[in-house]
Amino acid sequence: MKELAQLLNDMCSRGVLTNYAVFGAVAQLRYTEPVATLDAHVLVAIPGATGLDVLGGIYRFCAERGWQPEGEAIRVGAWPVQFIPAFSPLTLEALENAETADLDGVPFRVVTPDYLAVIALSVGRAKDYTRILALLESGSTNSPRIEALAARHGLDSSWNKFKSRFLSE
Repeated sequence: MKELAQLLNDMCSRGVLTNYAVFGAVAQLRYTEPVATLDAHVLVAIPGATGLDVLGGIYRFCAERGWQPEGEAIRVGAWPVQFIPAFSPLTLEALENAETADLDGVPFRVVTPDYLAVIALSVGRAKDYTRILALLESGSTNSPRIEALAARHGLDSSWNKFKSRFLSE
């Protein structure tokens, strides 16, 4: 993971990215018990990103440093990494509000638990609901914070369905 942190910070310092934050299962590891995952997902903001090849600069930058594509990811050390441009107001806000963690002396931006939960809610797969429950159980977020963020992003009905299904007693 340290190699990924160094790569992402280098991309930012050289203008390939304007911002990044790890999200999904790898980000969740910061806040909950370990979860199984095979890859890392990174939200990115790319300067001047337009057209069909928005990730082209990332792929070229990585290739110049020996990191090669592997399916829909780029292998960075032991990790296949998927670069995902921030694609909605929710993911843009999550990127802007990410925390900076320390990974063996290297800064590493990570999406906060509230945003991880609401992004998972917006996707709505079974594993996403499990992620929300794990974040709640860990105490890293709570129902009122998720509810407020979900409402702000038009996901209040999804949150209400989730609550009635998983949080009613």
